[in-house]
Amino acid sequence: MIANEASQNAPPVSGLAVALVKAGHLQESDAKRLAGRAFSEKTSLAEELINSGKIRALDLARFTSEAFFMPLFDLSAYDEVYVPKDAINPKLIAQHRIMPLFKRGNRITVATTDPTDRHALEAIRFQASLVIDPIIVEIDKLLPLVRKFSEDEQEALQEIIGDANDLNFEDSEGGGAAGEAIDVEDAPVVKFLQKTLIDAINEGASDIHFEPFEKFYRIRFRVDGALREVINPPLTIKEKLASRIKVLSRLDISEKRIPQDGRMKLVLSKTRAIDFRVSTLPTLHGEKIVMRILDPSSATLGIDALGYDPDQKTTLLDAIHRPYGMVLVTGPTGSGKTVSLYTCLNILNDPGINISTAEDPAEINLAGINQVNVDEKSGLTFSAALRSFLRQDPDIIMVGEIRDLETAEIAVKAAQTGHLVLSTLHTNDAPQTLTRLMNMGIPTFNIASSVLLITAQRLARRLCSCKQPVEIPETALLEAGYRPEELDGSWKPYEPRGCDRCKGKGYKGRVGIYQVMPISEEIQRIILASGTSLQIAEQAQREGIQTLREAGLKKVREGLTSLEEVLGTTNL
Repeated sequence: MIANEASQNAPPVSGLAVALVKAGHLQESDAKRLAGRAFSEKTSLAEELINSGKIRALDLARFTSEAFFMPLFDLSAYDEVYVPKDAINPKLIAQHRIMPLFKRGNRITVATTDPTDRHALEAIRFQASLVIDPIIVEIDKLLPLVRKFSEDEQEALQEIIGDANDLNFEDSEGGGAAGEAIDVEDAPVVKFLQKTLIDAINEGASDIHFEPFEKFYRIRFRVDGALREVINPPLTIKEKLASRIKVLSRLDISEKRIPQDGRMKLVLSKTRAIDFRVSTLPTLHGEKIVMRILDPSSATLGIDALGYDPDQKTTLLDAIHRPYGMVLVTGPTGSGKTVSLYTCLNILNDPGINISTAEDPAEINLAGINQVNVDEKSGLTFSAALRSFLRQDPDIIMVGEIRDLETAEIAVKAAQTGHLVLSTLHTNDAPQTLTRLMNMGIPTFNIASSVLLITAQRLARRLCSCKQPVEIPETALLEAGYRPEELDGSWKPYEPRGCDRCKGKGYKGRVGIYQVMPISEEIQRIILASGTSLQIAEQAQREGIQTLREAGLKKVREGLTSLEEVLGTTNL
């Protein structure tokens, strides 16, 4: 027989060829010749049979189905959306001409033209760790599908990355390049990640979201506070991309069941490097990864760039130059609290002053400041770091966030014993911050004697230069919070229009909206009497302190943002 005559140097003749010879559809010599050509050309026997004209594709499929008692499937009736793209390595699909069609539980149905190719089926079974159910299809319908899904990843990535240059990543400990050993096969994924990071930095994004779903993969940037989809790379790269990010962030690439947090640094030039805070989260269809972009230069822009009104700026600067006391910044996640605090620290940073910070984690590296990363697992909590700071001869202490009573008590004690303490709280406005401290259990006399000033803030999208005037009914402006005397016709609100500079969004950059509330003697009396946030807010109003809504409406009058943005970011 043919199978026994094959020498060690000759390619093996498949069971399909033997069956064709037995049935009289093929000569032995032709079987050997076609098998040899398929082996040398790295094609398949079915391809060579069709190309030689020995048999038609449909006839071959019918014969194979009947000879080996396997179902015959018409691929022209198949919807490609059902392809389980992440089940089988695209290289195996191209190598063995086998296409995964359906996946249910621990079984996967694959389309093939030669069910006797046990080597191919075993390779697929081993890689997928699934039970393989082969079905017979026509080779001329199978090849286009194989070609599409085996080449999609490489071609799509190459089209995306173009001529992207290699970038220099530095490990989180600052000791040289990270993850330099790159598999040649993974090079397109590496360059794709580099291009994505550069695009995000160039567009001024604050966060990058890598999100795998069942049938597609999505990457989104948060630009000016709004998420927008930027690209849909091939779903098949999700594992390689996640592994590459984990390697650069010094995370465990084998752990995919629990969230992980890490950090990486991208060196752009000798004078500029960008840090990324990395968070992974297991989801139904793979690991979602969010990268927060931390640009140290944002802390050195200066207080004028943040958008404080002149009187607010003066009040804040007076407070942070006091020798002791507490300055609190409040607002939701992503409202710019960290940048505000570091701007203040940069102003105070001087060789004659000892500054220490405790953060979870340190988001901005600032030379001359002793920064500590809180690590709850090892026992280095905010309260533990604060206790240590008090033994380190500090002048200024910055606490990333006051989360509990113990941290609040130590921070208040430090503010009362000759230290300036800066920190954040998650409250809606400045008056509520004081009642939050009371509710945490801090005695009212300690709050009144230690807190100097509270700043509440929001970030609103800044109108692009393409903005245009808009007519808004007077009733709508009054409902928004304007007083009748402010609607004197001396100003006009603007709305976004869209141009090439802002990519049609109508907004470019963000502007801060602030409520800066110093703790006056009257507010101290309300605190000592365990007053409510409403009473404190009423007193602040009497003292001429703007609410967040009033500060936002002022930005609308100045043409910096739209009324819609202010209404969306502040409460009346």
